[in-house]
Amino acid sequence: MLKKLTISVFSLYLAACGSSEEGSGNTSNRASTAPISAAQSATVSCENADSNGMALFGDLHVHTSYSFDAAANSFGATPADAHRYARGEAIPFFPIGADGKPEGTAKIDRPLDFLAVTDHGEFLGESALCRTPGSPAYGTEFCTNYRADQRQGMMMLGRVITTETPERINEICGADGSQCADFAKSPWQDIQDISNAANQPCEFTSFVAYEYTGTPGTSNYHRNVIFRNASVPALPVSYIDAPIDSKLWAELDRVCDSETGCDYLTIPHNSNLANGRMAPYMQLEDTTEAKQKYAAKRLSREPIMEIFQHKGGSECMNGLSTVLGAPDELCDIESVRRMGENKTYATRSFDENSLVVGQASTVTVECTADGERSNGMLGAGCVDPTDFQRSALLVGLKEEQTIGLNPIKLGIIAATDTHSATPGAVLESAWTGAVTGESTAADRLKPGLLTSGIDGNPGGLAGVWAKENTRDAIFDAMLRKEVFGTSGPRIMPRLFAGWTLNKDLCNSPDMIAQAYASAVPMGGDLIPNTDQSGKPTILAYAVKDPDGKKLQALQLIKGWVDAEGKMHNDVIPVATSDTGADSLCTVYTDKTFEPTQSAYYYLRAVEPETPRWHNYDCDALPPADRPDVCDNGRYPETVREMAWTSPIWYRGQP
Repeated sequence: MLKKLTISVFSLYLAACGSSEEGSGNTSNRASTAPISAAQSATVSCENADSNGMALFGDLHVHTSYSFDAAANSFGATPADAHRYARGEAIPFFPIGADGKPEGTAKIDRPLDFLAVTDHGEFLGESALCRTPGSPAYGTEFCTNYRADQRQGMMMLGRVITTETPERINEICGADGSQCADFAKSPWQDIQDISNAANQPCEFTSFVAYEYTGTPGTSNYHRNVIFRNASVPALPVSYIDAPIDSKLWAELDRVCDSETGCDYLTIPHNSNLANGRMAPYMQLEDTTEAKQKYAAKRLSREPIMEIFQHKGGSECMNGLSTVLGAPDELCDIESVRRMGENKTYATRSFDENSLVVGQASTVTVECTADGERSNGMLGAGCVDPTDFQRSALLVGLKEEQTIGLNPIKLGIIAATDTHSATPGAVLESAWTGAVTGESTAADRLKPGLLTSGIDGNPGGLAGVWAKENTRDAIFDAMLRKEVFGTSGPRIMPRLFAGWTLNKDLCNSPDMIAQAYASAVPMGGDLIPNTDQSGKPTILAYAVKDPDGKKLQALQLIKGWVDAEGKMHNDVIPVATSDTGADSLCTVYTDKTFEPTQSAYYYLRAVEPETPRWHNYDCDALPPADRPDVCDNGRYPETVREMAWTSPIWYRGQP
């Protein structure tokens, strides 16, 4: 038995998050009345708990047939199937037989430690109404057209959230939206029940969660909302309810009652497709007070971001004019856009609720103050420094100098964003697709409607350094940003920074304990020396995936703002191995450090080159059936798998 449970007196009588009210709109979104069991709300002390932290791997971005746009709709996979898959069980999968039922199975190579199923919160009710025979809206023209074609149905609902002023569809929701709110209650309750039943403290953690899905101007404005425990709102707060980040947090604060145990955090993803819309202060007054209030709220509720997933990497982009530094070749790995690149992308429109698909082309350029910021979700449109983690962190450092708070102080995770109920399906050699239109090798090798198909990839994993495998321990690790992301392998990186780290620390049997005693871990703030003397010393350490390739390099990424306000970054090789290593470790001193300059540091651990996923699909097809992408060299034959730690921040002193 791996766990010991200590039940607090409070948890014995903790019952609900308040009472729900019947009706529509905001009044129906009070806290859930689902009872919280003692096991779910207890303080847990696992027998294998580790005060120095254990590396746990999971997926915090997963869709099932409860999502309006999921490939899982084809074979009916539910949140329960996603949990079974994460635990190592086989689930029904493609191909689909003549009877419409799945004939294949899917099984993960290694079970995960934790999971959050994040089905879209926007259309739970609409999807249920259109799919449920006999529902009040089932026979409407909209629902009939919605069911006619899966991709068409996805786009019909999706166009609701491509505006900055989204509204429910009267034809199926009713004038006041109450019909959709009522039909959303059952799937939302299913999601809670499945997660709470799957959660096994000390063995496997499941979070109740959903995705907040805004696509204004067809730009990405998505966030995953993760709840600490079983105490959650009666309904998700969607983009339709709160079409800007500050309103999302305000509404979640209103319906997520902290006095009854409700707690949440939000995780933005695919900033690489945002066209600058994820910059802070959107739709706010241009005052220092408003900006400080926004930054304080974001610092408390949005601690981390996704740096990598099936729709591409969001770490960095070469060629940004506002960021000074040498080009970084690893920025181009699984990048769906490159500066100056001419790209053809799919367009879509509707004719009497029928989907019409076309094509357009665009050249990737930097966003301007009055430029059009749109079509990022199609892999098009302009790019902004806030679209990429490395440059966005620099924007945050600059803003801190102006308002006193850093509104872009984000740790790092990765995810799959699978829409086929297969969390953690990250193997390049065995990828089976993530979204609609990727069910066969031939399908995956085609350009997708969005950033999918040949432009996509299997995605990555979230890693945490937690004391134990429980909801509270993992949630707290995310809040303090002691987390990391990988492009798929289970690499285990660690980063500490201090002023007095032992130069021989890598040889110490109690290396991590010493590091905690004299330095701050990833996600923390390096407090200045009182006399502003000395140079920071940084412990960079990573262990290879037990079942993966040996490590080739550790690279320290430094970003800083100089005295003139210019933004810089540098990729610093701190450890390498020509033959590969089971682990790499070094204590690095930043000799270029200036105490007056604000800076951040994060670690990147890199594997040697391995074949990209499309090579396996090309090999699986008869030569006569292979598309041009198998031979024309437009897509790289290899990738470099890697892991990224959350940064450590230093605030410059005057």
